Amino acid sequence: MTPARAAATDAVECEPGIWFMTRQGTAPAPGHPDDLADASGLADWRAAEFLAGRALLRELLAATVPEAADDRVTLGRNGKPGLATRPDLGISIAHDRGHVAACVAVGRAVGIDVQLPAEKLSDGLVRKCVRRGRERLDALPHDDRAREFAWIWTVQEACVKAEGSGLAGGPWTVDVTVGETSGRWKGFRWRSLRDRSDIPLSCAWELL
Repeated sequence: MTPARAAATDAVECEPGIWFMTRQGTAPAPGHPDDLADASGLADWRAAEFLAGRALLRELLAATVPEAADDRVTLGRNGKPGLATRPDLGISIAHDRGHVAACVAVGRAVGIDVQLPAEKLSDGLVRKCVRRGRERLDALPHDDRAREFAWIWTVQEACVKAEGSGLAGGPWTVDVTVGETSGRWKGFRWRSLRDRSDIPLSCAWELL
């Protein structure tokens, strides 16, 4: 069963010109030659995760911008991925414990994140990341609290991935509270894809 309610082979347009896909499981064989080369030297589990993300990205590109589906994926500042010959396309990949997600945007930077709820959630991490509505979060049963925090964290991660700053950008500074489904941070808009996914999944994109 996939984390998204749409089929794993379907590209979902969450905003005009911005698409995402999700999947649970490993990448189909044999894999793109460039991606296989990039995965060489990785531990087996990490290579499987890496290749699953790359394969999903290429599947999404084939469905939305097919002429870019075979382009080489490069890494820029803070590991932000891009396409070698299509700098006009924003791309992002996320994975967590067998779940992968990919996002493509035309003419703007984009970030996506997927996160399964943590079995053990640090109170210190919650205090650092949740500034508004922490009392509501802390009042929830353990499993619901972990799930709601995962939704918040996917927004925060998606925003700094779109910015290209990663952890150095301070994802905990993205102000999100329990149950919010959309908002803005700096020059980006974000959306929690609760209507599309049963697993916490959020996307952020550059405002034009």
